[in-house]
Amino acid sequence: MPALRPYIAWYSGYRQRGVAPALHRGLPSPYLTLIFTLDEPLIVVGHPDPHQAPGGYDTLLGGLHTSPALISHDGAQSGVQVALRPLGARALLGLPAGELADQDLPADAVLGDVCAEMGERMRAASGWAEMFAVLDDILCRRAACRTSAVAPEIAEAWAMLERARGSVSVADLAAGCGFFDQAHLAREFRALAGVPPSRWLAEEAGYPPTGRRARAENTGTK
Repeated sequence: MPALRPYIAWYSGYRQRGVAPALHRGLPSPYLTLIFTLDEPLIVVGHPDPHQAPGGYDTLLGGLHTSPALISHDGAQSGVQVALRPLGARALLGLPAGELADQDLPADAVLGDVCAEMGERMRAASGWAEMFAVLDDILCRRAACRTSAVAPEIAEAWAMLERARGSVSVADLAAGCGFFDQAHLAREFRALAGVPPSRWLAEEAGYPPTGRRARAENTGTK
């Protein structure tokens, strides 16, 4: 819906049954995450903040984070995920995105009774299109009764990052921070994803292992 485009990047509906149990890594992204489950709770076994205990969620609101969330399922999962733009947090959530950094919360802790209404209406919907229409209706109501204003310099800084897809040059800072070879890149990737690049590609994207590990597996050696 056009009225929500300044606040929301996309909706995604998912329903899986009879697949192999798996562990999914929710990687850092430029969006906050809002999830409404449909049939079974969302099981988070590892949060971006390692001090937060694992748990199950009927609804989840996750803030911006710089390390992965670990989500498990036993072969079935279903829900609707909303990617919230950080500059839309005030309009839809009633608070700045920074207050939710590295946190995973039951969404009703922030949205209140909206979550119960959302769940009831989505479960009664006839399909994904109707579910997304429910999201449009409820989120538009929230946006209409809240201000979305942010400081102009913050809005401009975020717009620059989005236009450059995060690649705004920091050449005046990179050397001082020690980024000058692949080892440093791999270390940063491990911090963001929780595993090395080769393992992430093998487990999440289905790519075969590469390098020394691949040669060892192909020859049966260590």
